Amino acid sequence: MDTGYIDLHCHPSLKPYSKSFKYNPTKQNALDPNRKNSIWHYSPPNFLEKFVNRLVTLTKFTQTDLTALAKAKTKIVIVALYPFEKHFFGKEVIGIKGVTDVLVNLAASISQSRIDNIRSNENYYEDLVDEYNYYLQLHNQVQKIDGKIYTYRIVTSFQDIKANLSLETESKKIINIILSIEGGHSFNTGLVMRKNTANKNEVLKNVLAVKNWKHRPLFLTLAHHFYNELCGHARSISISLLKKNQNRGLNSGITELGYAVIKLLLDNSEGKRILIDIKHMSTASRKAYYKLIDTKYDAENIPIIASHAACNGKHSIVQWDKVGIKNHREWFADIDINFYDSELIHIAKSNGIFGIQLDERRIGSKKEINNSKIYIPNKRKQLKKKSLLVWRQVVHIAEVLDEQNLFCWGIQSIGSDFDGIVNPINGLWTAENIKDLAEEMYNHAKAYLSKNLNNLNEFNRISAESIVARVMSENAMLFIKRNY
Repeated sequence: MDTGYIDLHCHPSLKPYSKSFKYNPTKQNALDPNRKNSIWHYSPPNFLEKFVNRLVTLTKFTQTDLTALAKAKTKIVIVALYPFEKHFFGKEVIGIKGVTDVLVNLAASISQSRIDNIRSNENYYEDLVDEYNYYLQLHNQVQKIDGKIYTYRIVTSFQDIKANLSLETESKKIINIILSIEGGHSFNTGLVMRKNTANKNEVLKNVLAVKNWKHRPLFLTLAHHFYNELCGHARSISISLLKKNQNRGLNSGITELGYAVIKLLLDNSEGKRILIDIKHMSTASRKAYYKLIDTKYDAENIPIIASHAACNGKHSIVQWDKVGIKNHREWFADIDINFYDSELIHIAKSNGIFGIQLDERRIGSKKEINNSKIYIPNKRKQLKKKSLLVWRQVVHIAEVLDEQNLFCWGIQSIGSDFDGIVNPINGLWTAENIKDLAEEMYNHAKAYLSKNLNNLNEFNRISAESIVARVMSENAMLFIKRNY
């Protein structure tokens, strides 16, 4: 079953939905792909945009617009709905927009009209529904791309995916969209930076409403960049003007309201469970969640999801100062938004999934990012060096799991975070470059197995082709089949 690559986490709508606020009426998903408020609007990076990204890490181009996904032959993608958080923006001073408006607009390319809308937003849940409706507007509407007819369909289950794949022909293609949500604030929490505003009854009502959507999300990322009254978050912002806005709730645990939301999301009495994605949660929140899963939900086989993540090479949250695999430690970014070796084991034992985030700020240490740079333009040499950053994530997870006598190639997948506020790995600019990543990963896998095959448990001695196929699509496909 050829599905192209499967992305566990990306934001095709973030830029075009945000641009739609410049037009009247707002929130319209234009069928004309030449319009910037169309989810089909194709804007790959030109030479200047690549240069600017290398220089100041701004990503002004689109990465997972539906046209790019079509050109990448992607047939299944998990998209993240995300009500943009108010706390990215400072207050206006005498009617003048703050410098944070400029910084965030440069980083996210979302338009000043959208920023003004976010500033005045008093209901994150309504914004969530509006973005969902934005996708619905062009559900099953056709586009012609490279001589073929394409459409996207928002699916409700794995059975929908199977049916859609069986309907494809050489000239007619379907992109299957699975919904997810990034940030528990989507239920209308965390509106005010320095005090609690959430109404428990309203929040739980909103959770129930989402569970009853026709297209139920597969999972929800409980935390995000700012305190949401549900759980503590990890440090994710490095811009000095915005870091202080993250301080409230930083590194705290799960709240009483958070436990109530988790309980309702995980309730499967009507077959409408929405799984929890632990990315962005603080280490205290993650510890509390693992304890909950291991005790109250021990008999329910709840898979643990890290949808767009990276390793930090350390042993565990508890033994945070202990190095895991010694010669791997220098590869990774020493930040606790990244994941510890014991967490990788927990994810594997739960039949969970780990999406590798294609963001240079997360995927490697400063030393290794510098080592991956080239100064004389050479596309193939650049791809070889940059793909090594991704391969090291794959192989580190594998060696951690193999050491525990677990199948070691079963949780790694792609969770690019494309079209989120990311600094893409140079050379891996958009969905269209994933095929290049796969080619170079195959070379890295072959080289690794030629030296290390006999060091692995016998059941982990699979081919380089099989490893790459698992990372690119097969692990994600199995996860979706089991859980949707």
